[in-house]
Amino acid sequence: MFCAFWLYLPMEKNFRPSPNSFKNTFCVFDEMSLDAIAGLSIQYQSKSGSSYYYTAKGMYRLSNHWGRLANSKWRLEPMEPESTSKTKLGYASWDNFYPDNALDELYYLEADYVKRTVNYQHKNNPNYDGKAILRTSFETTKKIKQIRNLFNLNSWAKYFEYEDLDVLRKEIIDELIFTTATLEEIKRKIALQNQ
Repeated sequence: MFCAFWLYLPMEKNFRPSPNSFKNTFCVFDEMSLDAIAGLSIQYQSKSGSSYYYTAKGMYRLSNHWGRLANSKWRLEPMEPESTSKTKLGYASWDNFYPDNALDELYYLEADYVKRTVNYQHKNNPNYDGKAILRTSFETTKKIKQIRNLFNLNSWAKYFEYEDLDVLRKEIIDELIFTTATLEEIKRKIALQNQ
């Protein structure tokens, strides 16, 4: 929790985090309706055009770009149905900002088999159950690329005997998420099982 980093002045409209509070952080923001910032004043505007609104409980960020930001990783979880605007408002409470670095195994993967997507989460996320393997940023990026290819391509499946491609896909992706085996090791193992 980053509360120790924040400067709190008596009135909420003057609440401001210290300038270095967000360096090397990971955070997932939830997309919100623009109504959420009605009555709030912009407290910081970045050079890239993002607007920031701070409250005692968290931060609103209005921006047309999300993901890697300088030395931080901030992701936006879209509303459902997803808004069509390129500029989106996200909200995160202060306790959703977690430390980030390139060396430690801080991240785990989550797959959504219905939407055919994969995302990474921080190990300090209260939803982490300890089952998915923790990885460094580099290893996480590599696994995400592999899983996205498994979701979006079918050419890899021609080397397997299977009845249901989605079942095979899930088996391989689960192995990538919950074991330290490489994609090649997983494919070899499954191919041997199906002989």
